[in-house]
Amino acid sequence: MDSDERDLLLGTARKLAEKYDEHYWRQCAREERFVDELWMDMAHAGILGLGIPEADGGFGGGMTELCMVTEEMAKISRVPVMLIVTGLARIPILKYGTPLQRRQLVSETVSGRIRLCFAITEPDAGTNTFRIQTLAMRQPDGSYLLNGQKVFISDVKDSHYVLVVTRTTPLNQVADRRNGISLMMVDLTSPGVHYRELNIDVKKPERQFSLFFDNVRLSSEALLGDEGQGFRYLFDALNPERQLAAASALGTGYRALSKGVAYAKERTIFGNQPIGSYQALQHPMAMARARLDAARLMLYRAAALFDEGKSSGTESNMAKLLASEAGFEACDIALQAHGGYGFDRDHEIFGLWEGSRVSKTAPINNHMILNYIAEHVLGLPKSYAV
Repeated sequence: MDSDERDLLLGTARKLAEKYDEHYWRQCAREERFVDELWMDMAHAGILGLGIPEADGGFGGGMTELCMVTEEMAKISRVPVMLIVTGLARIPILKYGTPLQRRQLVSETVSGRIRLCFAITEPDAGTNTFRIQTLAMRQPDGSYLLNGQKVFISDVKDSHYVLVVTRTTPLNQVADRRNGISLMMVDLTSPGVHYRELNIDVKKPERQFSLFFDNVRLSSEALLGDEGQGFRYLFDALNPERQLAAASALGTGYRALSKGVAYAKERTIFGNQPIGSYQALQHPMAMARARLDAARLMLYRAAALFDEGKSSGTESNMAKLLASEAGFEACDIALQAHGGYGFDRDHEIFGLWEGSRVSKTAPINNHMILNYIAEHVLGLPKSYAV
């Protein structure tokens, strides 16, 4: 997209974020319902078609534009987690799916009629994907029988299909632990699919679930790409996930910092000087802004590499690490600047702080990213067993 198209896109994102403000999100959270009105307006505005080729019913652009929209909406209000999970789930389908899969599972997301979620984490495997136990066994007729459990899966209740990372060959039967992992598209209304909401105490309409597969019969058309090669496809989803999570964290950080700065300019306690004149607030606020801007450079470097079809794993991981840390730092100093009022929901700061803290743990915790950088960038010995 050229600069004029991007400006128009960001203007649209801003209008949607202003329309669906914090009060709307709180109402949806209280009613425990999906942000349907916002989602359909995003579809009508073309946002759900970003990153999707026109041949597949989309509006073009790439991860750069999707990250820009995510960041812009988070600066003003919130951005649906569904935009991130649907966005990341579509990419492997676009790259490795059949024409039928692309038509049914990608083109239909552009209109908002179909929503996708993503299931990789398991209770006993955590971030060690090689040791997942969910298993899809091929049957004599070519179909698969899927059994297993996933946990911390976002928006299951409000999705139509889930991209499942499963083994099609058990770990103890492969010479290379990367082999035997496959990607399956599963209709969430299929017999044998069950879910249970987790008791996560974060005030958001989006929920987290445990997802269970009990002898779920899947046709061969559920398989994405070649059987057993899913691990090689996986990072086509995980790198965009890190980028979109970084964009959301950045937008939240900028929003909180702007609120903190505005409050510090007006609030006076001793004499007539605003608290913003104190270096105890000025310096951490200035540092928070510098770190947000630095993280932002890394994010759009990662997005540009991805859009160019180049390796972006290191940059995507660093972007998520830096953005989540910088976003939390910005929210924390904004909370501190507000004093007791920071915990008043009407000031919105504590809600931003809560969300920013989650971003340090999900979708991948920052210690695992540091492990990745240490091993794959610095060349240090692996610090953990697999």
